[in-house]
Amino acid sequence: MDKFLYHRKLWEMKVRLLGETKVEKLRNSFVSRSRTSLWMIRAVTILLLWSCCVHLMALGEMWGPRLFKGWPSCFNQHELSTVAEMRSLPTKIALPPKRVYHNNGYLMVSCNGGLNQMRAAICDMVTVARYMNVTLVVPELDKTSFWNDPSEFKDIFDVDHFITSLRDEVRILKQLPPRIKKRVELGMYHEMPPISWSNMSYYQNQILPLVKKHKVLHLNKTDSRLANNGLPLEVQKLRCRVNFNALKFTPQIEELGRRVVKILREKGPFLVLHLRYEMDMLAFSGCSHGCNPEEEEELTRMRYAYPWWKEKVINSEVKRKEGLCPLTPEETALTLTALGIDRNVQLYIAAGEIYGGERRMKALTDAFPNVVRKETLLDSSDLDFCRNHSSQMAALDYLVAVESDIFVPTNDGNMARVVEGHRRFLGFKKTIQLNRKFLVKLIDEYNQGLLTWDVFSSMVKAFHSTRMGSPKRRLVIPNKPKEEDYFYANPQECLQLLDEPLRVI
Repeated sequence: MDKFLYHRKLWEMKVRLLGETKVEKLRNSFVSRSRTSLWMIRAVTILLLWSCCVHLMALGEMWGPRLFKGWPSCFNQHELSTVAEMRSLPTKIALPPKRVYHNNGYLMVSCNGGLNQMRAAICDMVTVARYMNVTLVVPELDKTSFWNDPSEFKDIFDVDHFITSLRDEVRILKQLPPRIKKRVELGMYHEMPPISWSNMSYYQNQILPLVKKHKVLHLNKTDSRLANNGLPLEVQKLRCRVNFNALKFTPQIEELGRRVVKILREKGPFLVLHLRYEMDMLAFSGCSHGCNPEEEEELTRMRYAYPWWKEKVINSEVKRKEGLCPLTPEETALTLTALGIDRNVQLYIAAGEIYGGERRMKALTDAFPNVVRKETLLDSSDLDFCRNHSSQMAALDYLVAVESDIFVPTNDGNMARVVEGHRRFLGFKKTIQLNRKFLVKLIDEYNQGLLTWDVFSSMVKAFHSTRMGSPKRRLVIPNKPKEEDYFYANPQECLQLLDEPLRVI
């Protein structure tokens, strides 16, 4: 019995010891697992917190200025200024890839004429450079014309945009590389004016060999050097791309133009009148209708003072009857009234100083009392940067003219034609193309009492009903390019035409 009890107690002790071991193992296992789980929980928590911080930072970039506007800042002044500088940096725009080609040489260009004459010339010269595979130097603008404007290309156009926006077509440099510049300084280049109204074969067969021979070619006259018609479609489209995309005015001019348009829009519709009744135009064309003898003499003296104005003896009345004179302010007032233009419309004058001043403008301001100019809409200080710079002033008028509800030029000049083409490009915006030869005949008959007002008005409306900037084919006259429709007034190859069929006029 004692032996039995002894073995039983021994067995119970073994069981107890064995149980304690398992419990200990179990306890140790539980502690180990608890520690592992704790570390895992901590790791996951840290990851979640880090992820939240990243998302909050991203949201802060997007919404911070809106959500926390007006809250006290924990940034110091230096940090705030750094943030402001970063926000003021321009947004990066994806640039087209550079066009890779064998460079045949360098093309220097000196433009001549006023702003819009030079604008069209720049478009032509970029196109010529592209198809000759040469490097173009940023064009030099005319500083010796009647306007005597010292503005450089960069003072009028956004030069960096001009270069980068065309980099997939042609390489454009702000100045010649030092080695090539040295050649020019030593006179090792060729200079010439190209032939007007030429096609691309002229540049490929006659101009390109000169570039390859001399390495640098300087074209010193560039207006109307490409034909209106008969050019490949890709050539015409590149001319449009330069005109409507690459040639942006400087940000300062663009901003001022937007401000003028905003001021006008807030007061209702507006008509831009390109009243080309300025002293230089009258002297150059010999048009003195309505001027007194002293003014006629002054205009004649001015015409003889400029030797490059070749026509000296001019019969003003003959020119007027042929439709070669700009309409006078009095003729313009009658025409706009006959066309049914609301007398209360804002009439923005896109022009320089009108010859004869308020005396000659009286008929127009009596008929349309809301006559305004950039000088009356803006503070004098707003125009300080472009004062005495006629091309910059013309650039401002150009922007307003393009945006107007109606555009009416009183003379068929470069601005009238280029603005007309730009307005066509923007959706055939209303541009009234006045026929001066028809109008002066009709106005004279009305003033002589040969026509009643109702007949006069109905005839003016009927004649101009198809001259409102609507779609039409460009007029082609073989061997008479000057008499054709100007490419930049109707760049039909680049226009998104309306459903209505094109008319040949």
